[in-house]
Amino acid sequence: HASQWPLVVGFHGSGGSANGTVNLLQARADTYGFVLVAIDSRMNSWDATTYGDYGQDIAVINRSLVTVFDKVNADPAKIILEGFSDGATYALGVGITNGDLFTMMVAFSPGFLLPREPHGTPVIFESHGTQDTVLPIDTTSRTIVPILRAEGYTVDYFEFDGPHTVPTAIGDQAVAWAVA
Repeated sequence: HASQWPLVVGFHGSGGSANGTVNLLQARADTYGFVLVAIDSRMNSWDATTYGDYGQDIAVINRSLVTVFDKVNADPAKIILEGFSDGATYALGVGITNGDLFTMMVAFSPGFLLPREPHGTPVIFESHGTQDTVLPIDTTSRTIVPILRAEGYTVDYFEFDGPHTVPTAIGDQAVAWAVA
């Protein structure tokens, strides 16, 4: 019986694609030993970040997870949601609402908190650039993190001197944190 692999489900930013997630995480998947599932949103961005409700994208995520677990020895106790920008916002919303399924979330520069019905106690890694002009840190992560902590979530939060991006060191730190 082979060991089970951690599973990272990645969500791209608005206007992006699954290729962005693959570019960010594929080499790290090989190095750290996890299965990467990168999904395209049905529209320009994720259903709930655009329309305030979950719909087509959740259906695709569900089908993708069924397929992955059918084909890969992924660990159902170690499913990590990862996202950048709108994808980070989506990862937090989906992850908190389904925290009994998703144990961890990695949110790179999220924009806001979606309506959520908390289940389980997932842990969160969040990072944000202090020079972000797309989603300015004062109205995003510096607001989001205290809310999540007040709601009882463990949030490992990291600010870096930089723009709306994922620096290599932060990406490495997040992956090491998630698969440890």
